[in-house]
Amino acid sequence: MEWLLEADYSILLFLNGLHSPFFDWLMMLLTAPEPWIPLYFAIASFIVYYYGYKKGDYKYSFALIAGAILTFALTDMGSSAIKDYFERLRPGHDPRLEGLVRLLDGKGGMYGFISSHASNVFGLATITSLAFRKRWYSATILIWAAGVSYSRIYVGRHFPSDVVAGALFGFFAGLIFYKLVSHFFLKSKIKCTT
Repeated sequence: MEWLLEADYSILLFLNGLHSPFFDWLMMLLTAPEPWIPLYFAIASFIVYYYGYKKGDYKYSFALIAGAILTFALTDMGSSAIKDYFERLRPGHDPRLEGLVRLLDGKGGMYGFISSHASNVFGLATITSLAFRKRWYSATILIWAAGVSYSRIYVGRHFPSDVVAGALFGFFAGLIFYKLVSHFFLKSKIKCTT
């Protein structure tokens, strides 16, 4: 287990040390939640257009939006609870890293395992990718989620393991809510038409 922790420190310092003025700007953009609010509204609008208007299934479209919101609630609150349970210090609060890590976005809260950013974006990416089943969309949203997650290491807020564990938590949360929405809404629709 010790070698895993040492690898986590080494990878953090390596990735956090790869910097330039352009990437500092880009990673700060990716890590901030506010610029992505229009994206969330665009995704919700497309769900209503695609499943509601185009396919005539408004119930399913609103259920998918509710599923995405519930995914976000689970990943956000769940990741906070996990942080409090494990109490793993963020890089900015870790005495071993004092003066070694670049903190572009401040130290953040005391604990960092698991990353809420990674959980949230991978939860959204998973449930919407499964809903749309379009390669171009899945590739785009997963690259975006990976970029947001990577930005948390770059700005010095998280260890790589925080981000990987957060991404996995988000993936499973998105998968669970997609399965629930599909089971209750698509199954009932199939029953009604047969």
